[in-house]
Amino acid sequence: MKNLNTTISSSARPGRSSQDVQAYLLGLISVAAFALTLPFAKVLAGQLSALQIGLFRSLLAGCAAVPILVATRSSFPNRSQLKRLFATSLGIVYGFPILTALGMAYVPVSHGGVVLAALPLSTSIFGTLITRTRPPLSFWIVSILGFAAVVAFTLSRHELQGVYVGDLALFGAVLLAGFGYAQGGALSKEMKGWEVMCWTLAISLPIVVVLSACVFSKTAVEGLNGAGWGALAFLAFVNSLLGFFSWNRALALGGIQRISQLQLLQPFVTYAYSVAFMHELFDWPTLAMCAVVILLVVVSKRTLAPAGAPVIVKPAVR
Repeated sequence: MKNLNTTISSSARPGRSSQDVQAYLLGLISVAAFALTLPFAKVLAGQLSALQIGLFRSLLAGCAAVPILVATRSSFPNRSQLKRLFATSLGIVYGFPILTALGMAYVPVSHGGVVLAALPLSTSIFGTLITRTRPPLSFWIVSILGFAAVVAFTLSRHELQGVYVGDLALFGAVLLAGFGYAQGGALSKEMKGWEVMCWTLAISLPIVVVLSACVFSKTAVEGLNGAGWGALAFLAFVNSLLGFFSWNRALALGGIQRISQLQLLQPFVTYAYSVAFMHELFDWPTLAMCAVVILLVVVSKRTLAPAGAPVIVKPAVR
């Protein structure tokens, strides 16, 4: 029995390892793209309102998603999938884009990136509720420690007004994004990752068009400079569309809880972007917190068995 189990484990390991590598590479590509969300939202913060930024990026992404679906002759989702696509849209079409834009009107990019370190915990919680998988207690302890560290850091760095406005908006974005990510990751086991995002945007497009028309301002749009148009295009076509092609696929391949922990690297990447391109000051406490959350993601990964790993049943001792 021992030899048989060893053979099963060894034969399954190469394929599993290759799938894990693919999942982590796709996840890291997406995290690198998502890390630019806050810097580009900050660029637009002085030119468009939070509602305009959130809705316009979803509008442009939706207009790009529809031709992709038509060109690929993607099958129309069934009723159950449509309901879950709509649920996904609540987080990643409406909630996250609007609330992150609102948060960036009040807090620096580097600080916002650290607040968004709570995204992995949010995604893991919703992923557990949606997929009904049960990570071990050690995983939750490490994840909660990471979240608690982020909250403590946030409250210690800003006055009450910043907490009420900027930070609460970002924490709301974390909750809605976690819900949307988990729904999209679960759906990507039934549909292709790019189809999930394209259909999510497509079914939301009629509502987004109406809402965008309500907040449209000719003066604001005409006042956008080159950097503003570039930032809006990136948020629309990369962060709201292409980035989710690889992210949804990664979640489906590696498991929602495991891959979501990669987002603990996102604050570090965002911080690097903010210092390099946004001329924000180098800050040792922020860097120290980023190092802490990176350590926590390594620990949390070790508490989880690889998704789809074979279960080895030990023979009874006689």
